[in-house]
Amino acid sequence: MDGTPHLGHGFRFQWEPAQQCHVLLYPEGMIKLNQSGGEILARCDGQRDIAAIVADLEAAFSTSGLRGDVEAFLAMAIEKRWLKLETGAKA
Repeated sequence: MDGTPHLGHGFRFQWEPAQQCHVLLYPEGMIKLNQSGGEILARCDGQRDIAAIVADLEAAFSTSGLRGDVEAFLAMAIEKRWLKLETGAKA
């Protein structure tokens, strides 16, 4: 999987103090994210490609080998239309 992920139309990502977690808001509701999902979505700004997101997460958490987990989350988020993946030119 390659490309630059960004939020899908109508979704807003934010920290929700009442829930003590990141959430994804959309007109019909809210999706409560676990810590991993929140960390990944926080980096899906339409500027960083997947390789940069993985590198940033691995640096932030002093680990390696996250690409598979990140791609699995991104594939699920794209399927649910939380994210769009731009390939080629950046969004």
